[in-house]
Amino acid sequence: MTILLQPHVKDLGGFSVRRLLPAQALRTIGPFVFFDHIGPAVFAPGDGIDVRPHPHIGLSTVTYLFDGALMHRDSLGFVQRIEPGDVNWMTAGRGIVHSERSDATDRANGHRLHGIQTWIALPRAAERTDPSFLHVPRDRLPLVDAPGVQLRLIVGEALGERTPVPVSSPMFYLAATFEPGSTFTLPAELGERGVYLVEGSLDLDGEALPPQHVGVPAAGQPARLASSTGAVAMLFGGVPLDGERFMWWNFVASSRELIEDAGGRWHRQQMGQVPGETEFIPLPEK
Repeated sequence: MTILLQPHVKDLGGFSVRRLLPAQALRTIGPFVFFDHIGPAVFAPGDGIDVRPHPHIGLSTVTYLFDGALMHRDSLGFVQRIEPGDVNWMTAGRGIVHSERSDATDRANGHRLHGIQTWIALPRAAERTDPSFLHVPRDRLPLVDAPGVQLRLIVGEALGERTPVPVSSPMFYLAATFEPGSTFTLPAELGERGVYLVEGSLDLDGEALPPQHVGVPAAGQPARLASSTGAVAMLFGGVPLDGERFMWWNFVASSRELIEDAGGRWHRQQMGQVPGETEFIPLPEK
């Protein structure tokens, strides 16, 4: 039986974000613990995105854009522009600080922004590793062509391909474009699986998947996807996590003690700084 996760829409002032994970019905899909659909948004000249410096622990983040661009800066000193189809893979480990903003040229000219941001929880053995950052341009990501369907493998391993992104547990993350009248089977051996319909029409095991919803097919069985008019979808999941995860603010951990420790370090400003940025976001009320 398919589980359906509906979006919770948040207005962030000029653009909207649809949150699919965590959900009341299902908190995780494989190692994926957070799934946000950003936009599409149109920014007038002078406006843009300003995600101020903030900390993370215990996860890797993936920003994947369909339209627009963002500038990533972090406490390791990395400065990287991300454009559609590229992957910014940031592993927080024991702690990292980063910001994401529209760059000066995009802000001056006005621009669009449309993309997906996900968080992937690290296995317990990797929770306290050193933080790291890797940028992979779109031309280094494997493409899989099926009849009427093109799939870009963003992270992990699937369909006989593997990305150059270093992951800590078995997972997959695919961007799929369906032509009208096409079908595709998502193998059961990929583990827990989620199908997010970005736009268009898509049936999951014979049932219509509403746009901007996640469908979770029955475990242990191949999932049949079919599009009558064409679609863009994100397919993701993997091996389940090695135990419960706690999430508070921007922190993910296997214990509340690790989250408390991270909160204390952030409050004391001991988690690093993004070079050239001085803004500080206080801890939220619990």
